[in-house]
Amino acid sequence: MSVRAAVVLAAALAVPALSVPAHAQETLRVGFLSTLSGPGGVIGIDIRDGFNLAVKHAGGRLGGIPLDLQITDDQLKPDVAKQVVDRYLQQHKSHIITGIVFSNIILPVVPAILDAKTFYISPNTGPNDYAGAKCHPNFFAAAWQSEDIPGAMGKFLTDRGVKNVYLIAANYPGGRENLSGFKRFYKGNIVDEVYTPMNQLDYSVDLANIQAKKPDAVFMFLPGGMGVNFIKQYAAAGLSKTSQLFVPGYSADEDTIKAVGDALLGSVNSTFWGHDMDNPQNRKFVGDFEKEHKRLPTMFAAQGYDTAMLIDSAVRRVKGKLDDKEALRRAIMAADFKSLRGAFKFNRNQFPIQDYYLRVVHRDNQGRITNRLMGKILTNHQDSFVGQCKM
Repeated sequence: MSVRAAVVLAAALAVPALSVPAHAQETLRVGFLSTLSGPGGVIGIDIRDGFNLAVKHAGGRLGGIPLDLQITDDQLKPDVAKQVVDRYLQQHKSHIITGIVFSNIILPVVPAILDAKTFYISPNTGPNDYAGAKCHPNFFAAAWQSEDIPGAMGKFLTDRGVKNVYLIAANYPGGRENLSGFKRFYKGNIVDEVYTPMNQLDYSVDLANIQAKKPDAVFMFLPGGMGVNFIKQYAAAGLSKTSQLFVPGYSADEDTIKAVGDALLGSVNSTFWGHDMDNPQNRKFVGDFEKEHKRLPTMFAAQGYDTAMLIDSAVRRVKGKLDDKEALRRAIMAADFKSLRGAFKFNRNQFPIQDYYLRVVHRDNQGRITNRLMGKILTNHQDSFVGQCKM
């Protein structure tokens, strides 16, 4: 999709708003900027598809009012993202912007969004800056703080008594925050900590280094196609026999499983959500997503869905009156919706307080290689930066 590409849900105009007074019939304008191409594009596509399914479930509207949704590919290029955000702010006059996948995109563009007194609701990464000292009334993280999911894996490996771990991640803010989160909770020995270039696809040198170090375990965060290639090459090198691979949930999700297959069987990952969570809203989401897209949803799709439902709940709570930004902020903060993950609320820094789980990749009774929830690692977890937030 090109920079100029946009999707406008004009069909939303045809759906009556039963719960919103006629005088409040403003159109909600949402700018959705995401990585929809390249090795990381699979992530943005799943967030988009989850978001769009929520809009469909809401009758083509959000908050009971007409929706003008523009969707644009940032191409994983900060300069492209800045141009799109400027268009959303100046031409589209978005009330809310969302969709960004990677922290090296979010960090350069969010200041302009916040300076324009526009809300940014992150459906994916929640950088350390905005969880702590730079927390802002108009910045919400609807998924997780960047250190939380890898931190849960660090705690699991500590509890399991794993003594030596090799760390490898992509060299960008999200990669560094993932390893920082792991180290915050892991109490064993780090034999090496390696950062690879973004979009690297050949890991032969790194695998040779791992083989030489002989760690008990490897913790990896390489998003999108980078992780797929690493896992395939890791298995082909026979390293799984000597050093078990552990990953955050987004590096062993359904998209990765589909691309890698048997090489992931038996591996474990940390997460805040699973497609097998047994609650009514999650069962409907998973069933309808699979019916519509012929694949199981990932964490990213669940995050996109919850982000849209959060927006829906907030706009409905202010009865479609979008000009009262403080009222809208309080309505977002209330998080008055049924999250797919179950219990969910915002902390005072507007990042989630939620549980984190362990999943294992297995073959289910339908013969599919997929994830299964195994147990809880952290309960009502708060991120590590909320103490620095002055809100």
